[in-house]
Amino acid sequence: PEFKTCFGSDSFSADLEQVARIIAARSKLGARRQIFFVQFDGWDQHHQLLKNQAILLPMLSRGLAAFRDALIEHNAFDDVTTFTVSEFGRSLESNHSGSDHGWGGHQIVMGGGVQGGRIFGDYPDLANGSPLDIGGGSFVPTTSMDEYLADLVLWLGTPVSEMSYVLPDVSNFWSVSSRTPPLGILA
Repeated sequence: PEFKTCFGSDSFSADLEQVARIIAARSKLGARRQIFFVQFDGWDQHHQLLKNQAILLPMLSRGLAAFRDALIEHNAFDDVTTFTVSEFGRSLESNHSGSDHGWGGHQIVMGGGVQGGRIFGDYPDLANGSPLDIGGGSFVPTTSMDEYLADLVLWLGTPVSEMSYVLPDVSNFWSVSSRTPPLGILA
């Protein structure tokens, strides 16, 4: 299908445009549920952190905005949840022009079913010497990736009885017998 929405020329936007096209053609394809993976590299910035983020963050913003607009245009926004996943965070301590690997990080979730405009989980006190500071600008996360992913896995329809199989460590952070999702990201 054609879009009125204009996507950028960068590879991230081009990948999202292709995903939006497939989603827009879902009824013709006979697809009831689809999962797509889009890779966006370049965030491991040990050097030139601010310079690189000045390029990457607007690219991320424009790509996600165009993807959202295309989904709305094809009446699919309420049926799609878009989310980020990263295997590591960055330290808060500078190494002169960047930062080192650290624990924790922020994720983005968007879609018609998302309880938007909120921070989910507990935002840590990022002051040096706080109880979560383990040195070197690294802080112990207050919300586990298992909790975050459990919300998404439940949204995908995974039975609670299978949660420990899908996310073996989730019981360290959330009771699988709970009647509410760990974070409540999705309505």
